[in-house]
Amino acid sequence: MGEGSSPSSKKSRKPDYSRFTQQELPACKPILTPQWVVEIVDRYDEDCVPTNYTKSDLAYHDRIAFIKSNKSNKTCIRTLTVSKKMKHPIYVYYQLSNFYQNHRRYVKSRNDEQLRNPNFKGNLEKTCAPEAMNGDQPVIPCGLIAWSLFNDTYGFSIKNKVLPINRKNISWPSDRKHKFGSKVYPKNFQKGSLIGGGSLNASIPMSEQEDLQVWLRTAALPTFRKLYGKLEFDLEANENITVVIQNNYNTYTFEGTKSLVLSTTTWIGGKNKFLGIAYMTVGGICLFVAIVFILMYVIKPRPFGDPAYLSWNLNPTGN
Repeated sequence: MGEGSSPSSKKSRKPDYSRFTQQELPACKPILTPQWVVEIVDRYDEDCVPTNYTKSDLAYHDRIAFIKSNKSNKTCIRTLTVSKKMKHPIYVYYQLSNFYQNHRRYVKSRNDEQLRNPNFKGNLEKTCAPEAMNGDQPVIPCGLIAWSLFNDTYGFSIKNKVLPINRKNISWPSDRKHKFGSKVYPKNFQKGSLIGGGSLNASIPMSEQEDLQVWLRTAALPTFRKLYGKLEFDLEANENITVVIQNNYNTYTFEGTKSLVLSTTTWIGGKNKFLGIAYMTVGGICLFVAIVFILMYVIKPRPFGDPAYLSWNLNPTGN
């Protein structure tokens, strides 16, 4: 330290006060608020069968007799409680289980050209039998997929106020514009001795039969959901929704189940457990394989080869 100097005369290295150094400038602080998918799932196939059809030892056969009878009352009233507020649009699905729409013969039992071409005159027996012809007249739409069309119906109300269901634009736009013809109309459908599921209005062209279009997109798994319609209004928490169900569809023969689903969506879609299960399964397999390779490396490592046998060591002169 030179003469005449003092510690106080040295310039301090401490930076001057500023809002920048003190991190007091205005900043954007985003707060992530995750949006959860809200779902209401109500299985109704068992509860919508009258008790006199379920108390006997032959309940299985009684249920089949109930669903096939034209005289039995199929109306069923259910009450659903909204657990959390559901913002519109609220999607209404029907869910079936133990229904193998992916069966090879079932998937092939259709004729796509017939669905879009009003002048189609091809042979239907090869692709659509046994639902190909009604006498000498073709069945439009033909095949087992269309024949087994889902035909349960749902009506919603809150405090005796009917809630309208939007059943437009529930199918793929490509189906409405390209796969189903605007000049093709149902003909001879669900007529004869073998009656399947729902019927079709013969005055509505195939391009507007959206229930059928949704049903004809067959599911890959035995438990699946298909869109029935949309509710274009919010549902508040703790509200009670009265649902009037026409329990027409026969899942009792193959011991399947039926459920009504109300669901909201996020920007990545609705609730889907399959994707999370698939990620966890693949991740678990990868982790297991990695641990196996590590143990093999530690317990029984691969011996290194003798570098003397390398080609450039066997012929060092390059001859």
